[in-house]
Amino acid sequence: MVDLFRLLSFGPEGWGSQLLSGAWLTIRLALTTLPFGMLLGLILAYAIISGRRLLAYPATIFTTVFRALPELLTIFIMYYGAQMLLDASLPDAHIEISGFWSGVVALGIVFASFSSEVFVAGLRALPKGQFEAAHALGLRPFATFFDVVLPQLIRLTLPGLGNLWLVLLKDTALVSVIALNDLMRQTSIAVSTTKQPLFFYAVVLVIYYLISLSSGRVVAVLESRANRGFEAAR
Repeated sequence: MVDLFRLLSFGPEGWGSQLLSGAWLTIRLALTTLPFGMLLGLILAYAIISGRRLLAYPATIFTTVFRALPELLTIFIMYYGAQMLLDASLPDAHIEISGFWSGVVALGIVFASFSSEVFVAGLRALPKGQFEAAHALGLRPFATFFDVVLPQLIRLTLPGLGNLWLVLLKDTALVSVIALNDLMRQTSIAVSTTKQPLFFYAVVLVIYYLISLSSGRVVAVLESRANRGFEAAR
């Protein structure tokens, strides 16, 4: 058992530094994907509820397609498809697509497809009187969104977005298939080298659990703060 835990050391015989760097890459990937996915999801939600067919139909088709596709297939499409398009457009240039940013775009699109439904439900739950009051006060659309809509939308959508964030954390493990040295890829290399799969996968289980547990605590705090004024009013 002592020899096994020595495999987690940060020396030349251990894999501690590789697992730590892989975990940090996983967290950076998720944190980079989150704002992109949320912004795209909000744009798609507004398009869906806009009532304009030229906006609603393409947005609905987009979200339906990427909710139906496996996340792994979406990553392959973004990584290899973008590389093929780049090679066809610039045959004389040798430009390689970044695995990190391919993962961000692929996972961000998947996140946006699911979060758009959360945003649609939140926007439809807002009383119409809120918009009428903002219009009566002479607020411009920009001010209406940030001063009236967004604070309430955050409160309504935080539980759903929190669940999607936890799903996103787990989906980051899929980027290892495009040779990105995330936590799962570093673990796979360690397993193939040391022939200790049960030990390393158990370590990764603990790491993912701690990240998810910390994320759940943060989301709970954000929900409490978002509902503070609402609960006091009730």
